[in-house]
Order: sequence, then C-alpha cells, then structure tokens
Amino acid sequence: MAAAPVGPGPELRAAIEAVVYAAEEPVTVAQIASAVHGERDAVRRALRELADSYAGDERGIGIREVAGGYKFYTKPQHHDAVRRFIKSLQPPLRLSMPALETLSVIAYKQPVTLPEIQEIRGVQAAGVIKTLLERGMITTAGRKEALGRPILYRTTKEFLMRFGLGGVEDLPSLKEFEALARAALGEDGIVEEELGEPAGGGESGETGIGDGVGPE
Repeated sequence: MAAAPVGPGPELRAAIEAVVYAAEEPVTVAQIASAVHGERDAVRRALRELADSYAGDERGIGIREVAGGYKFYTKPQHHDAVRRFIKSLQPPLRLSMPALETLSVIAYKQPVTLPEIQEIRGVQAAGVIKTLLERGMITTAGRKEALGRPILYRTTKEFLMRFGLGGVEDLPSLKEFEALARAALGEDGIVEEELGEPAGGGESGETGIGDGVGPE
C-alpha cells in the first residue's frame, strides 16, 4: 500500500525542512517531492515559504538554491562565529605557504591536474599535493581526458569545514581567501617551508597567493 502524501501547509513545510536538513548534498525538487509524496509545484511553493521564513536577521541559517538543489547554509554575518567554533573543535592545521598557495589554486580551478597547478605556480607541486591529500584538504576526482590522463584534484568537505564554507560556491575573492586562510589556520599554523619547496611558491621568493589563480 502506497504511503499517503504529506498534508499541505505547515505539515508539508515541516517535512521538506527535515529532508533538506538531512541531506548532505543539495536536494532537488524532484527528490523532495518523491520523499514527501507531494506535487512538485506544491514543493516549490513550500520551499519559497520556508526560505522566506528564514530570511529575517533573527535566524542564523537559511535555505537557498544551489547547484540545482536546495540546502541549508549559514548566513555571512555569522561566518566569523562559525569559523571560531569549528576551529575550536579541531587541532591546529599546519601548512606551508607553498601548500596554502597550491590549495588556493585547487580551490579556485577545481578540478585541476598537477601539470596545470605547476604551470600556474611555476614550481614543482608534487610534494605539497601529497601533504594536502594526507591532511584531507583535497582528494582525487578522476582523470582528465587528455594526453596521459592526468589525475584531477578537488577540495574536500574537510576543506569546507576548516574554512567555514557552505560550499565551493561560497569561496570569496582571493584577497579575502588569504585572510580567511590566516584566520582559519592561525598565524602559527602557516609555516615557511615544507618538503624543501621555496617559501612563497616561486624562485623569486614572492608570495603572491593570487597570481593567476582567480576565477576565470
């Protein structure tokens, strides 16, 4: 016997709220409608009503459409508090400047290959890629359909948690990301050298975290 559809109004909104809250990835209207046995138009209306109910300054979270689905997110005015809380739960993460610069390349260009990273940074990056994989900041994302089928890399949920981001779509400008990184890692979490690579990521010693990295 098929389950009865969720009733309209507050009952439907409550059921949708629970589904969106439980979903780790953005959940689509079709997925929600299937879960609550409701009509898609009714689900869309209920989602708009839910979003409106969370819009006020008295709420610290909201619901928004992202990547074709819906998910909860923390509001920008509370990001500092969220970052401080997340940082308090985790041991310090120590990264060299080359590792931080490589992480920024991956964050803004993902998915991206090692040769592409090295072309942007102008130095070898295999060592810091290994470090970032070990620290859980990045993971593999298949292989690129190109000569040699090089491995693609992308950031992880651990990266998002460490930097207090709801998703990669929340990445700020590169200048803001550098400040965000220093806040998330702490000044004592950024070390000058790692695995023999020159600090600053280039032979000249310049730090230039944003050189050639920003969104296209």
